[in-house]
This record gives sequence, structure tokens and C-alpha cells, in this order.
Amino acid sequence: MIDRNRREFLKAAAAGLIMSPLAASVLATQEESSGGLPQRALGKTGQKVSILCLGGWHIGSIPEQEAIRLMHQAIDEGINFFDNAWDYHQGGSEEVMGKALSDGGRRDKVFLMTKVCDRDYAGAKKQLEDSLRRLRTDHLDLWQFHEINYPKDPQWVFEKGGIKAAMEARKEGKVRFIGFTGHKDIQFHQEMLNKPFEWDTVQMPINIMDAHFRSFQKEIVPECNRRQIGVIGMKGLAGGHIPKELGLSAEVCRRYALSLPITTLVCGITSRKELEQDLGVARGFKPIGPAELEKLLADTKEEGSQGKHEPFKTSRRFDGGYHRRQHGVT
Repeated sequence: MIDRNRREFLKAAAAGLIMSPLAASVLATQEESSGGLPQRALGKTGQKVSILCLGGWHIGSIPEQEAIRLMHQAIDEGINFFDNAWDYHQGGSEEVMGKALSDGGRRDKVFLMTKVCDRDYAGAKKQLEDSLRRLRTDHLDLWQFHEINYPKDPQWVFEKGGIKAAMEARKEGKVRFIGFTGHKDIQFHQEMLNKPFEWDTVQMPINIMDAHFRSFQKEIVPECNRRQIGVIGMKGLAGGHIPKELGLSAEVCRRYALSLPITTLVCGITSRKELEQDLGVARGFKPIGPAELEKLLADTKEEGSQGKHEPFKTSRRFDGGYHRRQHGVT
């Protein structure tokens, strides 16, 4: 018998919330897990991951023992996808995550992703070894090229040898799947998708304001769905700007993002309260219905049209320092 969540998805698809059969098929992969948290298929990888992904930047911003307790609770509560990056807190995020996962065999319970910042062959290989050492593991489930935010990035990844390093790492068993991320412009994502490579995942901003400005959900998500590339959402609260400036609750923002045909949403969690709030949204998840969706889009259209609530698209403030230096940007 089809489960309740899947019935809701299919009802939403029929009502027009989900715009295509491909999108509906992504959402219809959702299943309950033994941990009680829904999971969805990660593109064509054959893997299923929790619809919430624990964000690595935020977990590295709090005291170590508190971070470890939060990660352990997240795993116990059914979050099986962890995000990180080589440059988060100068490696501190990977270090503390490695400590948490090495305790009690928890590494085997988590689909572990981190990101590489260098675009060249030698630099990418070195950063991979750094990440493996810090995370205390012999392999990554997913390795993504971080912050494809600059016009030269798609070219550099392929011409400087970063992609060669990734393919070698996959052949050696150090990396299972390969993807890329970025929060700046759909053009750069499209250029990466146009490269002669079969990406496993793509990470991008997914939030209510994105519907109105340089929209990843309108331009990039459908292409990923068509190619069965797993979509990883991030910046569901637009760095906190949507709740603070528009008064939309975090719960509404999470529900909106998870109602779209994505696999999972990276959530920045720095406290037990935040963790339990996000778990509550995920456990009782129902997609936003057409009437509520239409009202949300109408109410936010004017505010969202210029990108002023998504500064990671319109400014360099959210760009990592390592990448700014790469491109000679101050």
C-alpha cells in the first residue's frame, strides 16, 4: 500500500504543485526510514538519504563537545547525510565531524560528503587527503567541487585537472560519487552541467525567494531531474534573511524547500532546539498545497524580484575567503 507521504506527493503533483512527471517521480521516491526520518533517492546513485542534511559550516561554529553531542543526536534521530567542506573553519569543521563519526561506529551510519576548493590536479589531491585525515575515514561517499561562483570556475575544474583528480579518487575507492556546488548564478551551474561529465549531484540555493530571482529551482532543478542528478538544496532560510526580514517562519521555509523535487536540504543547526525544530518539520512533512504555494509566491514576488534577500547571489559576502583569493577578489 502506498504510504501517506507518497499519497500527498502524488496529490500535489496532480494539483499542479509539481510541474512535470520527472519532478513528481523524484518526490515519489520518499520513504520512511527505520530512524523515523523520511528518505529520498539521490539521483541515479542508488543511494537513499534523509531529507535533512546536517550542515558542516554551522556545526563547526559551536563548542566541540556540544557539536559532537548534536551530531550523535542527529544520527540517532535519523539524519544520515552530513555536509562539510575542506575550508570550513580552516578545517575545524571536518576535524570535529571526524571525532563525532569515529565514536561508536557512527561513520557507517552516515552518507558523508565534503567539498574540494582547489581546481587544479595537485591541489585537489592534497585537499582530498586532508579531508580524509580530518574526517577519520578511508573514503568519502560524495566529493563536490565547492563554490562554483566565478566565471572561470567551470573552465578551471576541467582544464587545470581537478576533475581528473576526482575521477582518479573514484577509481581508487577514496570517493564514491562526484558533484559540485555554488550559490551565485545559474549560468555557472549550467556551464558545469554542459561539461562532458556525468555528475552525480548538484548543490544549490533552494528557498522561496529563489523563485523570483536567478532561479535555480526554475532553471537548474528541472535539468537535474531530467538527467537523474541528485539535487541538494541549501540556504533554505537565505542565511536567515527570510525569517528576519520577511517574517516567514523557519518551518514554512523548510516546508517550501522540501515540497520541491530535491533529494535533501542542508540545514545549519547549532543547537538542540534548532535540531528538534527541523526534525519536527521533516517527520510530519506534508508538501505545501497549490493554494498555499500560490499565496506564498504572490506575497513574496515583489520582495524577491531583485535578490535583495539573497545576498549570496548579489554580493561577495558569502563567498569563502579561499575562493576569493583564488580569483584575486578582495
